[in-house]
Amino acid sequence: MRTLATLIAEHGVDVHDHLDRDDIVPVHDALQFQGDVAVIPTLEPAQVDAVQVPAEGIPVVRGEAGGNTHLLLASGAVSWSPVDRVGLDLGVLTVADGAVGYLAHPEHGYLGIGPGRYVLRRQREQADEIRMVAD
Repeated sequence: MRTLATLIAEHGVDVHDHLDRDDIVPVHDALQFQGDVAVIPTLEPAQVDAVQVPAEGIPVVRGEAGGNTHLLLASGAVSWSPVDRVGLDLGVLTVADGAVGYLAHPEHGYLGIGPGRYVLRRQREQADEIRMVAD
């Protein structure tokens, strides 16, 4: 396992100062949430249009005011296939055996995603109207 400080150094994506750099970032292959993004294990088939996650990462949700982006990062063979339609599903993430995917976010730190296939999905809330959760 890696610490938050190690991941910041490896990927170059910093987080807010209130997060402890000595904390270990666990890697899970089960349901996880990072703010308004859910990482949901799936049995969906591999996507033929998937691309390898580059070193600079792939933004899966951009912050409303330009900041606070959920950035997908990879350590090893990690691929991403975005959904090209409007809705809650963002895309399908595939993490190969021996690899780890990470979601980095300035306020939430890093989330470790173990080998498997996942749907990344936005959350929505019901208030006066149905809307995306603001992170």
